[in-house]
Amino acid sequence: MKGLIFNIQRYSIHDGGGIRTLIFFKGCPLHCPWCCNPESQKSIVEESKIKERCIKCSKCSHNTDDCPSGAITVFGKYMSVDELVKEAEKDMLFYNTSGGGVTLSGGEVLSQAEFAAELLGKLKQLGINTAVETSGEGSTENLLKIAKYTDLILFDLKIMNMDKARDILGADIQLIKKNLRALIQNNYNVIPRIPLIPGYTMDEKNIRDITDFVLSLGINKIHILPFHQYGEKKYEYINKEYSMKNIKPPSEKEINDIKEKLELKGLKVNIGGL
Repeated sequence: MKGLIFNIQRYSIHDGGGIRTLIFFKGCPLHCPWCCNPESQKSIVEESKIKERCIKCSKCSHNTDDCPSGAITVFGKYMSVDELVKEAEKDMLFYNTSGGGVTLSGGEVLSQAEFAAELLGKLKQLGINTAVETSGEGSTENLLKIAKYTDLILFDLKIMNMDKARDILGADIQLIKKNLRALIQNNYNVIPRIPLIPGYTMDEKNIRDITDFVLSLGINKIHILPFHQYGEKKYEYINKEYSMKNIKPPSEKEINDIKEKLELKGLKVNIGGL
């Protein structure tokens, strides 16, 4: 069995605690306008030319091996569980000394659930701490299968209005809520996260709906992730229009105001995640 992976990022200090290796799965059922990894959305290997690197040689074969400047880039590679485990094992020293481990991200891990479960199982056999980032958009059965081998699940809650979630994200918010509820009922370690996206997730009602929902599940902590423009250039690489180009990140005041409102409800709030 092989999974479609588009990046492996080492020495990360986010997304799960300690020093971590992040494995990015390719393929996602959602189409969030603010996605900072647009190359992760399609469940296929994609090729792109990075214009800034192109030296306009006369014999461009559109082959990554032949390109002298590295302008031809391929997003996505099929890798086996054993290949990924070997990559993770290279950083065991850092995991052990920092309390880190491996985090599966995406894309959406649930889109390759069987492969993810097998990978997480083997990592756990080696004593490696595991975390998963998910939108919750996938079958409950698959989510619980993955959760069984996961020490921490970072679960995004974006737009709670059913119609808006469907029209803007392609998301089934009822399924997402069902999945978070199932994780809590089965006593898995979950931290909900709110991406703070101007014009989409930051309005008072949406924040209140998220707050009420997580509190109803007995959850007492939450992460807020302010919008940034770090992924803008990637849209050019895959010849895709970036609709958030003129959107400014939330101000420090806006972020702190939301943090304070969440704290007044009794939630422990972390800005930016672990």
